[in-house]
Amino acid sequence: MTGIRPYRPDDLERLREICVRTAHAGQDATGLFSDDSLWPAVFLDPYLELDPGLAFVADQGSGPLGYVVATADTGSFVERYRAEWLPRLEERFEHVQPPTGLEQQIAHLGLTPERMLRAGAPGHPAHLHIDLLPEAQGRGLGRALIRTLLAELSSRGIRGVHLGIDPANTGARAFYERLGFTELRGSTPEEPLFGIATDAGV
Repeated sequence: MTGIRPYRPDDLERLREICVRTAHAGQDATGLFSDDSLWPAVFLDPYLELDPGLAFVADQGSGPLGYVVATADTGSFVERYRAEWLPRLEERFEHVQPPTGLEQQIAHLGLTPERMLRAGAPGHPAHLHIDLLPEAQGRGLGRALIRTLLAELSSRGIRGVHLGIDPANTGARAFYERLGFTELRGSTPEEPLFGIATDAGV
């Protein structure tokens, strides 16, 4: 049993917890910010609300251990994010410009949706975020989550998916490379950009 299933609304609080526990370059970010909910408000919640059909959960019977969320078309997602999600963030989090410190930088990312439009990824219109608790790693669940997402994207005719990597998270980079992700043209040392084709793009 792979333990991969579609997201359900009753998973939400557990997925938010997983997001925070893996947010700091793969390490626990609990208590790092004045408001822990900033992490999922930027990197999890908008995907669950705007594109829940591309959210999958790793669950081997005891509840979620990790998840992958995505959007099939980043350009369209940014438009909806700005119209539907951004006003809520603006009510909750201050936008300091220029941002100083990690908390302000993450808030800036959430309050600047156009930053998702990465140059060099035109053949990979989808993008994803994946998080897996440390105790769940090494079981093949991350690979299974990615494969499940790729199959769903392929069934929708989406040719490729991209993701950004925290340059400090060397383990994540190695994981993606093992799965067949390659560095895209728009990648930089400060903001690594990786992508992979789906079966629809092969």
